[in-house]
Amino acid sequence: MTYSIVARDQKTGDLGVAVQSHYFSVGSVVTWARSGVGAIATQSMAEISYGPLGLDLMAGGKSAKEALESLLYSDPRADTRQVGIVDSGGMVFAHTGSRCIANAGHVMGDQFSCQANLMSNDSVWSEMEKAFKTNSELELPERLVATLEAGEAAGGDARGKQSSALLVVSSKPYPNYWSGRIMDLRVEDDPDPIPELKRLVQTKRAYEWVEKGDDLLAIGKLEESMQAFEKARELAPENDEIRFWAGVTLLGSRNSERDGREILREIFAKNPRWISVTKSLVEKGYLPKETVLDLL
Repeated sequence: MTYSIVARDQKTGDLGVAVQSHYFSVGSVVTWARSGVGAIATQSMAEISYGPLGLDLMAGGKSAKEALESLLYSDPRADTRQVGIVDSGGMVFAHTGSRCIANAGHVMGDQFSCQANLMSNDSVWSEMEKAFKTNSELELPERLVATLEAGEAAGGDARGKQSSALLVVSSKPYPNYWSGRIMDLRVEDDPDPIPELKRLVQTKRAYEWVEKGDDLLAIGKLEESMQAFEKARELAPENDEIRFWAGVTLLGSRNSERDGREILREIFAKNPRWISVTKSLVEKGYLPKETVLDLL
């Protein structure tokens, strides 16, 4: 009993699924995706096997429509299921069984599908469709969250709200099913899960900027590296860990060692626990003692 969206990004080919529900840990049931293969939302009286089996069928060459039709054909309770599926080529297919609890329905668009059941009204999935279309400038994770926001604004789950989840994978096939995950985020139990999911997406973006900063510093692009670390700080200003690792990374550059020391001094003053973490890094040889000796 939930509302969700599956979609393929037409610019990047990335695949994703997002969901919200008044159900604990909805992401452990509904959201399934595999890089270079597809994405699936299995809900209503959810049959979890639709997720891994559907991905296996698409990985074996079946289209989204063929995969879902195969699953429904062999399911004696198909009339209780609601499923949305998109494949790596952008084909979508959805099913809302006749015994899904009203208000229930789905809408399929160009490389996306929105589906919902047990909603407060029958406009939820169409409002989600509008939001996905009008937010085309956003990257896929942010676009999926905006679509969930529209579903909630339209009335959402008739029971209220409790959990949400987002799973986005790369367009590139990987030999291992666990590889190629761009974002895999869950809010298991929260009075307002979509804003929390949105915050997690932003925090993930901040960590991505930290990684860019590390990479840029490694090739000697100091100014660009500092800009990347600053972008991370702007996205997650209260996250001490991001600031700490940015400082540690800068300590490794002779030209930016002073900047790194200033960051660590600030972190230590705010939370002395980071001092013991730094001491451990020194003891294990990950950080030169002389760079932080007077700070510890």
